[in-house]
Amino acid sequence: MSNLSELLPTGGGQNAVDFVASGTLSSGQTVVLNSDGTVSAISPTGAIGPIDPPTAETAVQIFSTEVNRTVAYYDTVNNKVVAIYDRASSDYYGMVSLGTISGSTITFGTPIVYASARTSPLSVVYLSGTSKCVLAIERASGDNQVTVGSVSGTSFSIGTQYNYSAANSNSNSMVYDPDQDKVVHAFNDYGVPLNNYGTLRVYTISGTSISLGSKIVFASSSTSVLDLAYDTENAKVVIAYEDQSDGQRGKALVATISGSTASFGSAVYYDNSGRAGPCSLSYEPVAKKIAFFWRSDSANANKASVGTVSGTSISFGTAVTFSTPKQDYLSSVYCPDTGYIIVTNEQYMRTATISGTSISFGTQATYRGTTVRTVNTVYDTAADKVVIANRIGSSDFDATVVNVTGPVSNNTDFIGITAAAISDTATGAVNVYGGINEAQTGLTIGADYYVQDDGSISTTASAVKIGQAISATTINMMDLT
Repeated sequence: MSNLSELLPTGGGQNAVDFVASGTLSSGQTVVLNSDGTVSAISPTGAIGPIDPPTAETAVQIFSTEVNRTVAYYDTVNNKVVAIYDRASSDYYGMVSLGTISGSTITFGTPIVYASARTSPLSVVYLSGTSKCVLAIERASGDNQVTVGSVSGTSFSIGTQYNYSAANSNSNSMVYDPDQDKVVHAFNDYGVPLNNYGTLRVYTISGTSISLGSKIVFASSSTSVLDLAYDTENAKVVIAYEDQSDGQRGKALVATISGSTASFGSAVYYDNSGRAGPCSLSYEPVAKKIAFFWRSDSANANKASVGTVSGTSISFGTAVTFSTPKQDYLSSVYCPDTGYIIVTNEQYMRTATISGTSISFGTQATYRGTTVRTVNTVYDTAADKVVIANRIGSSDFDATVVNVTGPVSNNTDFIGITAAAISDTATGAVNVYGGINEAQTGLTIGADYYVQDDGSISTTASAVKIGQAISATTINMMDLT
């Protein structure tokens, strides 16, 4: 015996099974078994499902000149992405742009002036199932106010403005409590007692009017409120904040809302290593957990952990790093059609999946080629797309559509590789596991080969391993059963 060809049967005859082709198949092509007993080429054009990494479309301009503060939400009634900002390039008037997605393209209407005076958005929460939001703003007088915003067709308006705190109480977040039908607003209170205590107020909405509950202190120290989330399983509000009096460490606590009042569990650290902010929270309703994403100064990284609410307490799984070096601006959103969370920072995005008390991440992808200054991530439930609205330095305000679903490959149904070309409806040999396929080219001897989403064969690891190359043209299809 002088060479490998004398050892192996010719034509890939070992463990070859005859099948009828559905569609023309080339020699050495990966195939799947169809329900009618025929075989066809592996293709990524099957059912639509989650994709990883998500893919970003070209950014679209929301506003052409400098803006300062930005917030955004998705209105499910009007099917609009609502981007709220102030035009810092001139008079800081309150502005809104309404975006509509068609396919993978978002188009924004003419910018709307909703407040003809200096008005900067601080935070916003959508009132689920309505055309309204509650918006926290800073006015020219320095007053911090809340108001109801409403979308009607291509217009946006606000109702009466109510002072919720004195000037400079700009660190805040809001969340909607559907069980109580209330808006919960946490902020650092620069008013009485004039020391930035962590403070909460509960709002009752009626039309465009707001009834403000009394201020309730949840942290008797200088505090920066980072984000809120609502745990629908436990009917609790979770507050993430930075304790300025404790080395700016990251803390969290659970709030129970009853009418216009609130009570609190004990604060616990989600990061006790040093400064931990900004932070973004997302509730994952299948796992019934809250994902925490934050900037860790001590690790020079962006980190994440899983929060579990039990009664009035919250506990955390092991923290993991998902991006280095650290980036300041973070945002996250749960994508119900995929089951994962998208977390974004100044340039990058990743999928995050919760299992028990652990969190894992998909492949990091770039959504912007340049560093952004604000990040607002929302989910468009009509289009099944994520929209990232961000400010680019001192220039314009843009939005990027992110595809989180797409054609799902049927490569996991792989049955074998054609030994030679097979015409449509003709019968031909397919090498299956335990056999040898000799219809390849350019293989690296000794390397493991896998089936890719598009049906190609490469050394890039996937869920479907074929086997090992034993010559430049031959794969030993390992019997993995």
